[in-house]
Amino acid sequence: MTADKTYLIENALKISERSKLTPDTERKLRFIRHEENARPVIFVGAGTCGLGAGAAETMAKTKTWLENNKIEAQVVPVGCIGLCSSEPLLDIKLPGKKRISFEKVTGDKVEALLTQVFEGQLPEQNILGQFASQDGQEAWTGVNDINEHPFFKPQVRIVLENCGIIDPVSIEEYIARGGYKAYLNTLKVFTRSELCDFVEKSGLRGRGGGGFPTGKKWKFALGTEANQKYLICNADEGDPGAFMDRAVIEGDPHRLLEGMMIAAYAIGATKAYIYIRAEYPLAIERLVIAIDKAKEYGLLGKDIFGTGISLDIVIKKGAGAFVCGEETALIHSIEGKRGMPRPRPPFPAVSGLFGKPTIINNVETLANLPTIINKGADWFAAMGTPTSKGTKVFALSGKIATTGLVEIPMGTSIRDIIYKIAGGIANGKRFKAVQMGGPSGGCVTEVNLDIPVDYESLINVGAMMGSGGMVVMDEDTCMVDVAKFFMDFIQRESCGKCIPCREGTRRMLEIIDSITTKPKNREIHEPLARFKGVMQLEQLGQVIRDTSLCGLGQTAPNPVLSTLRWFREEYEEHVFDKKCRAGVCQNLREYTIDVEKCTGCTICAKKCPTNAIIGSRKSPHYIIPDKCISCGACLEACNFDAVKAS
Repeated sequence: MTADKTYLIENALKISERSKLTPDTERKLRFIRHEENARPVIFVGAGTCGLGAGAAETMAKTKTWLENNKIEAQVVPVGCIGLCSSEPLLDIKLPGKKRISFEKVTGDKVEALLTQVFEGQLPEQNILGQFASQDGQEAWTGVNDINEHPFFKPQVRIVLENCGIIDPVSIEEYIARGGYKAYLNTLKVFTRSELCDFVEKSGLRGRGGGGFPTGKKWKFALGTEANQKYLICNADEGDPGAFMDRAVIEGDPHRLLEGMMIAAYAIGATKAYIYIRAEYPLAIERLVIAIDKAKEYGLLGKDIFGTGISLDIVIKKGAGAFVCGEETALIHSIEGKRGMPRPRPPFPAVSGLFGKPTIINNVETLANLPTIINKGADWFAAMGTPTSKGTKVFALSGKIATTGLVEIPMGTSIRDIIYKIAGGIANGKRFKAVQMGGPSGGCVTEVNLDIPVDYESLINVGAMMGSGGMVVMDEDTCMVDVAKFFMDFIQRESCGKCIPCREGTRRMLEIIDSITTKPKNREIHEPLARFKGVMQLEQLGQVIRDTSLCGLGQTAPNPVLSTLRWFREEYEEHVFDKKCRAGVCQNLREYTIDVEKCTGCTICAKKCPTNAIIGSRKSPHYIIPDKCISCGACLEACNFDAVKAS
């Protein structure tokens, strides 16, 4: 180990206790943290969301401008700070000045922005705020602290503390900010049993959906005698609308590794796996770098710092199967088998990977551990509700003004998340519902917006915490279509092992599909037959809940049952009136032609795939209802606004 590495590791235990640091050491650490700098530093949000918004071009244009102006500066790609709707983000730290952040800096805006800032001026727009925590640096006049921004102010950032702030591939910066102090302290201070008790006392519950107490879960594996134990980090993240794990890994991979080291020590595991979907190439790339650096610094490997503790961390890429979010299916996938659940007991903590005691925690659960160790179990337990402690990270998406990642204390109301943090519903529309818990969850309606975010409250209204996806829907959303989307997803992702899930979800999808499609049978009893199918949904859903093999199958009917519970009138409209009030279910639309506007150009008739449009050239045309399949081709083809959909 080089002298610089030894220097950082030796000070890792002292970094948060600044009174013990010499002035020279403190200054070196401030330079590593970019709180002081001899030359300009430019940070570009280069997580997946930033790159999708054009951050690669922003970075390239930044480097070109610096080269053209012969300015020596450091350009640092960072992860996502959470404000995804404002990407690409660009921060500038001039020597002696506080770091200042700008939003929506696309490539075409780079030159003008950098020219102004380097001349000591600020643009009138695109300023997010400055990082006022950087003591001893001159503040920008008239610029608010970024933490006073409406999006950030209500948040308490533990898991997301470093995301978008630090260089994710720099282990030196992570250590200079107190990283790995918790792990090194753990090895010195706690026995394995004491560590399990400590985490249980904190009230940390699994953030992957089930909410089982983490410390209690560890004790099962710790108490099982075996010559080999395993830890698995579940970073598969298969829920539509969820991207928390990806953002944490891309922005702060060493926090995850440190959490895994603490958890592995607690249960006595010497080998750990990170099970991550192959569709996350950037997260995987940064994990590979972080693991290599941790080995280089002696934090992974054999006999870590002479303690006799050994740990190896391996990355296992998954193929993106939703069912592999279930613990036993995930284990089978790592073993090289088909990802299918198995009956429990025995539970993985007793007999898991390769038949050995195995603990599976998700990314957010593990990422909480370093801060819990550093600040104490009582500190963590003081946040939240009596049964749900600490914070929770949510991915906000859908019909809201501000999308992104937020980390809020447990007990925060859903209304506050949507209206205070996310800025309310986009385009002045009316709120309708928010889907929580992904395909295994349910919707929360306006009447329940003031419930606190905790495990029990959400279950009581038919939703669930899940991994933390929140998809907000407005008045233009068809709730029957939402149920159809999730049921289609679940049916396709079912592993097919047990009949209730495999066949039951298919039948539920068929029923929903039938009521979102224009009926072909025009007999008088047809609406009754369709309504009977809707009535069967509840009974069928209950059977699937009671008899499916795994937790994913048991929660598969939730989106349908939840929308039936809160939006039954929309189902009835689809059945009896054959109408979709939101106009989303295209197959229920009825198309007519306004004879006053029709010029008889015949374009619509030529585009109709079923020859349902008749009429002579230069004369008004008509649609034959029995032949129309509601494809909408005529509406798209008409240049005179003569075709109407209702």
